[in-house]
Amino acid sequence: MSDVTAGKTPRVDEGGDATVKTTVTGDRPEAADAGETAGRLTVLRRRLLRDLRNPLFLNGYALMANTGITAVLGMGYWLLAARLYAPEDFGRSQALITAMRLFAGLIALGLTGALARFIPVAGRRTGGLIARGYFIATLTALVAALGFLLTLPFWGENYATLAGVGPGLFFLASVAIWTVFTLQDVALAGMRQAVWVPVNSFAFGLVKMGLLVAVAGTLPRDGIYVSWVVPTALALIPINLLIFGVLVPRHAARTPAGSRPPRLREIGRFLAGDYPGALSILAIVYFLPVYVASRVSGELFGYFAIPQTLGAMIELLAINMATSLTVEGSGDRSRLAANCLQALRRSYLIIIPAVAVTVAAAPLILSVFGPGFAEHGAPLLRLMAIAVLPRVLIEIYLSSLRARSEARLLAAVQIGLAVLVLSSSIILLPVAGITAVGYGLLFSEVLVALLILPGLRKVLRGSAVPGTPGTGEEPEAASWSS
Repeated sequence: MSDVTAGKTPRVDEGGDATVKTTVTGDRPEAADAGETAGRLTVLRRRLLRDLRNPLFLNGYALMANTGITAVLGMGYWLLAARLYAPEDFGRSQALITAMRLFAGLIALGLTGALARFIPVAGRRTGGLIARGYFIATLTALVAALGFLLTLPFWGENYATLAGVGPGLFFLASVAIWTVFTLQDVALAGMRQAVWVPVNSFAFGLVKMGLLVAVAGTLPRDGIYVSWVVPTALALIPINLLIFGVLVPRHAARTPAGSRPPRLREIGRFLAGDYPGALSILAIVYFLPVYVASRVSGELFGYFAIPQTLGAMIELLAINMATSLTVEGSGDRSRLAANCLQALRRSYLIIIPAVAVTVAAAPLILSVFGPGFAEHGAPLLRLMAIAVLPRVLIEIYLSSLRARSEARLLAAVQIGLAVLVLSSSIILLPVAGITAVGYGLLFSEVLVALLILPGLRKVLRGSAVPGTPGTGEEPEAASWSS
């Protein structure tokens, strides 16, 4: 029998919605169940609408939606590629795309933290800050990619097709294109306009899939790589017209009067601490797959690349909410503790079901690409999915460090994580094969999460945030102006 009678005060759920329970003997009437279900849906709808009025969650949800769109369209893209192209060409194209993203990210990924940190307070200098980021990142990426092309024999047979002037120039162009493509999303997020990111990804994904099918007959060996690069180049034009023509002026106009844009010295100091750590994370995300590609056949790398891509997409869910947290924490440090706690809860609310489904259905998910993918890739995908759970804690902590400009500690955590992942994966590769990367990630991220847990608890309690009530500390921004 229900413990709530009709004469008692209705229970009030979180969110302010009252739900009245009726007393019945035995099973509840269907009408009561339907009413309770409708009430819960109303609560969820109101809670979602309230979240969407909060810039922290609006940006975070938009970036998470982008990850979901990218995952669905990306899976469809690679499913088509696996059906249309030979296994060796499939794996080799994955290796080329990974190398392109490695060099594009050399500076671009280092600047993502800085742009997320300083765009919210850049005001009238926002356009110049974004443009300089594009230029510096692209120039550095091209120099590094040129060095890669000059040392091709060292990198194995999967990269031999880049030899020659024509393929080399196309690779350099693709690196420059992907560099800007990487930075434009964080520029949108920094101006609290991340809602445009999933729109761009949706259009990009559809065009990419269409071109993949269109060139399969004429470019049987290089169609995958071409279909990846050309839509990326086309996507840069409308998005950057929107950024510089509409969003940057609007963002500058919203900047409070009297606010001080970041100084070059301030940005440089942040990058000096943040970039080494970002470079370390880049080594995990892109250098490690390039290293694996240089040690295995194209077919086996294809079996590695699909689960690695899917695992990285789940990991992006944690990174996306953390990026939004950096943006909000930069603008209002007094709410950093509350925002961290909210971001942590929302991240796990979304990520735990995603991880559970991935672990349970890994062979089924990969089997759609072919029996070899499920056989060789399922253990790797499961390990990478589980490793995202401690990664959430790490990303929330890193974003709190960025928002407080604690660059040294930020670099130390990221470098430590990279050293652990790279060393353990490379050591285990001859023994465990491509699954070694999954073991290395899980071991390393659990260990680092345990090490940063005391610091994260301080952040969540508010005792580690300079300038918050009760800390007795002055805001860190005061030291920047000295």
